[in-house]
Amino acid sequence: MKIKLGLPKGSLQDATLELFRKAGYDFSVSERSYFPSIDDPELEAMLIRAQEMARYVQDGVFDAGLTGHDWVIENGADVVEVADLIYAKRSMRPVRWVLAVPENSNFKTVKDLQGKRIATEVVNIARRYLESHGVSAEIEFSWGATEAKVPELADAIIEVTETGSSLRANNLRILETVLESTTRLIANKKSWADPAKREKIENIAMMLKGAIAAEGRVGIKLNVPRQKIAEIVSILPAMKNPTISGLNDPEWVAMEVILEENTVRRIVPELKKHGGRDIIEYPLNKVIP
Repeated sequence: MKIKLGLPKGSLQDATLELFRKAGYDFSVSERSYFPSIDDPELEAMLIRAQEMARYVQDGVFDAGLTGHDWVIENGADVVEVADLIYAKRSMRPVRWVLAVPENSNFKTVKDLQGKRIATEVVNIARRYLESHGVSAEIEFSWGATEAKVPELADAIIEVTETGSSLRANNLRILETVLESTTRLIANKKSWADPAKREKIENIAMMLKGAIAAEGRVGIKLNVPRQKIAEIVSILPAMKNPTISGLNDPEWVAMEVILEENTVRRIVPELKKHGGRDIIEYPLNKVIP
C-alpha cells in the first residue's frame, strides 16, 4: 500500500516541511524537483500549489493532501477534512481573507461597494460573500500583486493576510473579515473508505497535530524534597498534574512537567527558590494527548 500525498508548494512549503520533520517525516526536496523523497516506503509525495490541491484530492490523483480550508471552499471540493492544522507561513494562527479599501477612501462597509470593482484570487468566496450582504459588484480575478491594484485598477480587494502588515504598507484599510482559514489535511473519499489507507492517513494526522501541540512548549525535569511536593506543584501551570517518581533517596522525588516556553523564565527561579534542584529544560517535538 502507498499513500499518494500532496504537499503545498510556494508560501506554505517551508512551514509544512518543517512541521512534517517535527512529526517524524523527513522529506528531502531538491531545488528543481516536485517529488520529495522520504524514508517511509508507504508514502509518495508531490509538491503542488495549495490552490489546486483540493481538486486533485477530490479526483483521486492524491489520497491525501494539505491545503487551506479556503481553497476547499473556493473549489467546492468534495473531500474529507481529516484534521485542522493551525499553522501558516509565518505564525501558528489562522489566516484571514479580508475586504480592504484605500486608506483615504470613503468606504465604511461592504454595502458601499455596490456597483464597484473588487479584485481577488478567491472569486467564488467573494461572490458568496457579496451575495450574503445583498451587494452586486464586479468581481475580477487577480493573478497576483493584488494590493497594488487599488485604486487605479479596482475599488477594493479581497486578500489573504496573517498580520495585516502588507496591507498597511500599501495604504490599505481592512473593512471586514470575509473568511478565516487554517490549513487542513484532506483525504479523497474513496481512499478514506479503504481501512488501510485511512489508518495511515489518521496516523499522519495524529503526528502532525502532536507536532503543532508541542510548538512553544518545553519539558522540565527536577528533583524535589518529598515534603515540598505540594508547594512545588502549586507553582506549576501544567497541562496536567506533573509526573512524580521516587528516587533512591526516599526523602526526594523526581518531577517532570510540560510548560509553555514563555513561562519558564519566571517559573524556574521559583522552583529553585522553593527547593527544586537539578532542573533540566528540554525541547519537545510532539505532544500526543
